[in-house]
Amino acid sequence: MTDHSPRGPVDATAVPRFAGPATFARLPRLDEVDHADVAVLGVPFDSGVSYRPGARFGPAHVRASSKLLRTYNPVQDVQPFATQQVADAGDVACNPFDIPEAIRQIDEAAREIARTGARLVTIGGDHTIALPLLRVLHEQHGEIAVVHFDAHLDTWDTY
Repeated sequence: MTDHSPRGPVDATAVPRFAGPATFARLPRLDEVDHADVAVLGVPFDSGVSYRPGARFGPAHVRASSKLLRTYNPVQDVQPFATQQVADAGDVACNPFDIPEAIRQIDEAAREIARTGARLVTIGGDHTIALPLLRVLHEQHGEIAVVHFDAHLDTWDTY
């Protein structure tokens, strides 16, 4: 009999937090689970930035920071990994020298995950990555809304 309970993060008493694969929150990779309710996809792309590149390092840094996430949040009294199979889908191999090609590659990766029925959480990347992701989600779900987090208010001295 197969256990279909969601697999959570690696037990830190078995594998220390500084070791093991660098997946989001130390969760399994997408290819290690039968299905995923949520897939975390990194999009390390910042060729659309005109002033301050570096967003391409976002997925790696978020994953590194997420090693400290716990499976239980006492303030909210939730255990998200106990009810949802969340898996790390890796990074899209974006072409940094050809923006239209990178958009196609992001679209293809998002479309592949969408076909599985998993909800998509993406870690970017510059603002360019939103276009192909929103196109795929709109095709799948119809009208959608966007919650956008940005790391800064602005980087220019004046407009």
